[in-house]
Amino acid sequence: MTASAESPAMGDFEASDRKLKRELSRSHLLMLSLGAIIGSGWLFASITADELAGPASVVSWIVGGILVLFIALSYAEISTMLPRSGAVVRYPHLTHGGYTGFILAWAYLLASASVPAIEAIAVVQYVGPQAPASWHLLQEPVTVSSVLHFPEGWLFTVVMLVAFFFVNLYGARFLGRFNNAVMVWKLVIPVLTFLLIFFLTFHSKNFSPPAGFASFGWSKVFYIIPTAGIVFSFLGFRQGLDFGGEARDPQRDIPFATIASVLIGIVVYVLLQVAFTGGIVWHYFGVATNNYAGLAAPSAAAGHVLVTASPFFAVMKASGVAFLVSFFSYLLIADAFISPFGTGYIYLGTGGRTIYGMGVGGYLPKQSTSVSSGARVPWVALIASFAVALIFTAPSKSWFSLVGIITSMTVFTYIMGGVSLQVFRRTAPELGRPFRLGAAGFWAPVSFLAATAIVFWSGFATLADLVALLFLGLPLYVWFFAPERGYINKAAGYTIGGVFLVGWILITHWGNWILTTAPATVAKDHPNFPLWFIVSAVAVYAFTGACWLFGSPEGRHLINRSWWLVTFILAEFCLSYYSSFGVLAKPPAALRFPYDTLWALLIGLVCFYWAVASGYETEEIKAIVETGSGVVPAEE
Repeated sequence: MTASAESPAMGDFEASDRKLKRELSRSHLLMLSLGAIIGSGWLFASITADELAGPASVVSWIVGGILVLFIALSYAEISTMLPRSGAVVRYPHLTHGGYTGFILAWAYLLASASVPAIEAIAVVQYVGPQAPASWHLLQEPVTVSSVLHFPEGWLFTVVMLVAFFFVNLYGARFLGRFNNAVMVWKLVIPVLTFLLIFFLTFHSKNFSPPAGFASFGWSKVFYIIPTAGIVFSFLGFRQGLDFGGEARDPQRDIPFATIASVLIGIVVYVLLQVAFTGGIVWHYFGVATNNYAGLAAPSAAAGHVLVTASPFFAVMKASGVAFLVSFFSYLLIADAFISPFGTGYIYLGTGGRTIYGMGVGGYLPKQSTSVSSGARVPWVALIASFAVALIFTAPSKSWFSLVGIITSMTVFTYIMGGVSLQVFRRTAPELGRPFRLGAAGFWAPVSFLAATAIVFWSGFATLADLVALLFLGLPLYVWFFAPERGYINKAAGYTIGGVFLVGWILITHWGNWILTTAPATVAKDHPNFPLWFIVSAVAVYAFTGACWLFGSPEGRHLINRSWWLVTFILAEFCLSYYSSFGVLAKPPAALRFPYDTLWALLIGLVCFYWAVASGYETEEIKAIVETGSGVVPAEE
């Protein structure tokens, strides 16, 4: 069958893809990915990393970047075979069907659509302390937990979100060209920051404190990879994937942009961490020498500039070098607006492509796949992405408090990279792969395990948020997607979803692990964990089992392909509680670092091969294979 032939399944799943404009070049895709990588992370992650891990935080950047590179390698092949807008949320549907696809799409939606809000908040948090006092952008005092002042600070973020929206609305070509111009600035300023600090005000003794290079312990070096904004900073590699349906030559350019952006990001961020650590002037900040934890104290400041509010700006002010104090430090303030702004509009576009991809898969109303006739962008999805980002500004949390959960939620969805690679090798061997990953039998599980390690290192407190939010969306599956496809009776679906939603809210409230100020280590503030976990696991398995029991044969088939995913989530969550990344003062000896990580990887390895075995030739991938090409031809 030729590429122009189209089966009904192919038409239902991908008809709207024909309307997208293919206007993004190789440089556009690279700069979109790199522009998302170099954003607010370089402004804040360095101080958080030093505060929690000391000078060994440099190692965290290297390890985090390499792990993300492992994940990117799997997607590099898949993206050349099936270049799609909203790619990351569409691949699981093509390999494991609707239930697995929905869970991962829901997680990715929560993660990607919230990033524009985080970037806008980053601008306020960095620029706010330097703004005129009458603006009141931040509540006082300005610390790592600072929140936006209402209404001035909140309105400032809303204005930025509106700007993000209009940059995307004018089309892919405008977005690509505008971003290329912004990226020149975004690359030059961080590189100059490293060079100026390194040659003018660098203190090598900061890397050899009395307690040692890894003075906080090596478990902290890995703990901060997902929680301090390190992996968050690298997550932008996916932009080349999610804009793939709008690329001129996707099979050549997507893998280049995906891999090159991560490699460049590793170099830039390692240099910046070295510069920040070496640029610390302890006495000027009012912090005892080598007291890295003291950098987060409200009293740590260079004059009126709090270190936590504007880290690199404070280093410049403390240097005593006239050029840095009087001129370049203020370029950093300008960059504190430009870098997050440049990342924010990219992620709002990514959120739009995510919603578009969910609409294509049937998880959201078909209207979400509407493409504008002029610029040919998914305009309804962009509006929805703006609305979701706006919702995430409502809590008005600080950058530091939001980045951990978003990182873990995003990386969780990346477990499918290696799985999809192996499943597609079996179900779609005929499709062309201009980039074919060698030794895929090795790299695919490595990709899965890299994502597993990052999520596990997030720690129990973060995983509690992830699990609560992830399963909160399950009722949507039986209220909309499954009944629409005939996978379950509407009455049964609404009943199952309603009962589970009420029960899950009660269980979450009883556990008191999320949306609470109760210290995680105070046992009296939480129920007995084994009992609470068992109740939670029973609820999730009961919901999934009810979907199977009351489902049609096709609906049961989808559930059977997803048991591995539910088991993987719950097993890693339970393990995290008893590990060095959990809340116990003294974890069991067999679950202390690094043994806890080895157990997490063992669970991950079992679930990886279970997931690969669960993958099958879905109707949608069968229809794509019948066309003879994974590339959707553009509409004339």
